[in-house]
Amino acid sequence: MKKILIVDDDEELRANLSEILAQAGYAADEAATGAEAVEMAGSRDYDVVLLDKMMPGMDGVETLMELRKAAPRSKVIMVTAFATVEAAVDAVKRGVSQVVSKPFKIEQLLVLIRQAIEEAAFEKGVERLDLDKTLSAMANPIRRTIIKLLHRGGPLRLMEMSRRLDIGDHTKTIFHIRILKELDLVCQSETDRHYFLTAKGERLINCLEILEKHIESAGP
Repeated sequence: MKKILIVDDDEELRANLSEILAQAGYAADEAATGAEAVEMAGSRDYDVVLLDKMMPGMDGVETLMELRKAAPRSKVIMVTAFATVEAAVDAVKRGVSQVVSKPFKIEQLLVLIRQAIEEAAFEKGVERLDLDKTLSAMANPIRRTIIKLLHRGGPLRLMEMSRRLDIGDHTKTIFHIRILKELDLVCQSETDRHYFLTAKGERLINCLEILEKHIESAGP
């Protein structure tokens, strides 16, 4: 279950959000101050932090700076009553994943939370990959299909893989496999000559859907 920390000095708002997030399948904790939030984030692994910008004492921006030190992997969604383009850009530069303005719709907030969790999953999945080379290799739909085939169907021989790819020229399949092998995403058994995913290839599967969205949004 994904864990979310709600940071806001408004007790009623915290309680309402906790109830809503619990109904949506999340585990929610509450912090009334920035200092309390930093202490909690440092000892617990939160996936997302909902952080109010305007709070007494340590405000949202100051809290954000401390959260980046205490919990660098947690995604932060900044909640503010005075959202402007300039403020949003500044918040993103400081490490915020999303900015949402009050009053907000619950559906909107839940979408932002899901996006933040997807972003974290993507970063975790590719942190040990050569991202530039991986993006370049995965831009080809045949290579993405090979990765999916090996994940879903298990180890495959060259002929069977070509058949499932509907490729008559086996040298074309070999070309794409060689690129995936160079990235250490695919390996071949020395005994039975089956191809299978490496540990890095399996990590790529965890974020391939998000990777495909990134490629599609980037365009040709």
